[in-house]
Amino acid sequence: MDVVMPNLNGFQATRTISKDAATAHIPVVLVTTKDQETDKVWGMRQGARAYVTKPIKEEELVATLKGLLPA
Repeated sequence: MDVVMPNLNGFQATRTISKDAATAHIPVVLVTTKDQETDKVWGMRQGARAYVTKPIKEEELVATLKGLLPA
């Protein structure tokens, strides 16, 4: 999920997903141009399981997703 979105930003959406018992099991990966350490910390505090900055390196994204999904 991107952080910069209209109406509901990615931090807010991540918090909603991770705090709801029906969706808390879904791993959220934030993919964004916001590359400040404070953004990453805030995203993880909202419930993101990973934080990847753009431009995306395909191998990094694939490795991140493989690490979050069951084998």
